[in-house]
Amino acid sequence: QVQLRESGGGMVQAANSLRLSCVDARRTASNNGMGWFRQAPGKEREFVAAISWNGGTITYSDAVKGRFTISRDRVANTLYLQMNNVKPEDTAVYYCGASRTAAATTALNTYRYWGQGTQVTVLS
Repeated sequence: QVQLRESGGGMVQAANSLRLSCVDARRTASNNGMGWFRQAPGKEREFVAAISWNGGTITYSDAVKGRFTISRDRVANTLYLQMNNVKPEDTAVYYCGASRTAAATTALNTYRYWGQGTQVTVLS
């Protein structure tokens, strides 16, 4: 079973940067697409970014395109989300997920495994 552990969240001033990490502790998702989602208080979990198994396909939500960068290190079994020029509306709990397929999928129900989440708070 895939076990995902996020880290790197915290409190940051608007316009600054933050990098989230997600370790695949059991090294079982290296052939899966992976993604980042976020959930703000009172809202549903929403797609942020996804990457295919080999990094060949990457996709972003319109809300973060041009500011966030997703990447993965298959040797270290780690997924990253570099967040630049953050905004108060980026405040949420961020979750990494492992897709059921090798593709970079955007739909919530295409993800089978989730981490516990890491809180990101952007101060204005």
